[in-house]
Amino acid sequence: MKIGYARVSTSDQNLAAQLEALAGAGCKKVYKEKLSGKTSEREQLHEMLSFIRDGDYVVITKLDRLARSTRDLLDIAAQIEIKRANLEVLNINLDTKTPTGKLMLTMLGAVAEFERDIMLERQSEGIAIAKSEGKYKGRQPLADEKLQSVKELVDSGVSVSKAVKEIGIARRTYYKALEEGRI
Repeated sequence: MKIGYARVSTSDQNLAAQLEALAGAGCKKVYKEKLSGKTSEREQLHEMLSFIRDGDYVVITKLDRLARSTRDLLDIAAQIEIKRANLEVLNINLDTKTPTGKLMLTMLGAVAEFERDIMLERQSEGIAIAKSEGKYKGRQPLADEKLQSVKELVDSGVSVSKAVKEIGIARRTYYKALEEGRI
């Protein structure tokens, strides 16, 4: 059986393109997540790894959808191999059923991690230059009035979910402000 895994890094990103590609590849079951690949709390990934059986194919659209580091990629690939399943990466036509596919997985995983590290390094350099020129201010702090409005609504009996939605801020922002003692 072909089993797909799709992931985007944030909840406001869209899985549609990955889901379409996985369906086109013949996946009968697809596990989906909307969270960073850096976290180890990828519940759907762990569920998929528990589900796969001998002869199954785990299908992903791109390597970076499965793992963020070479070590993570190789650990996941090993778990797939232990189950006697295979990994297929659509955008590079890679299949770990062959020895060449296994070799390419390792090499491409290392290259992908290198590219990401270089991108992050360039981004940091750009931010440092912008800061030195006074052009980078970072994210604007949330107005304390909004946080206070949410707190007042919550104190009056409105649920946190309703209050933050009405005021237009994220739940996590409200809880973080509470933790920090800003409200």
